[in-house]
Amino acid sequence: MARSIIWTVIFSIIAAILQSTIIGSFALFQVVPDLALCIVVFSAYVNGSMTGQVSGFFSGLLLDFLSAAPLGLNSFIRTVIGALAGLFKGSFFLDVIFMPAVLCAVATIIKALLLLVLHLIIGPAIPVYSFITSTFWIELGYNALSAPLLFLLLRKFKPILIGRG
Repeated sequence: MARSIIWTVIFSIIAAILQSTIIGSFALFQVVPDLALCIVVFSAYVNGSMTGQVSGFFSGLLLDFLSAAPLGLNSFIRTVIGALAGLFKGSFFLDVIFMPAVLCAVATIIKALLLLVLHLIIGPAIPVYSFITSTFWIELGYNALSAPLLFLLLRKFKPILIGRG
């Protein structure tokens, strides 16, 4: 379990750096896919809830240090999403296209809803998606479209990303 968590965090950080540099230069309306979130979803789905929570927490914490987000925001969101995605471990067959897209789309919706709830509780320090503008919908589409390719790539790293249990 520890090995898969460490590698998930490493891949998430690499994805976050790629998102903000290379992928960011091709962004439509300055929106990029949240590949780091999709990596946590993949790891949580194949390894279970505990791995999802821990890898979500640590990758989110490192993302908090790399971004201007309030400390703990990414950690909280990715921990919750990792726990929820891990609940589906073994529940259904993870095909090549449909299920990765659905899992990452749902994770994006949960991320937006969690940000909205935190915004309502804490206030304007928490950024929130506007569901009536295109930003959220473009990110949702990006995540859903990039998930099958990302999951296919992550399966190539099965020995280090998937735990024994």
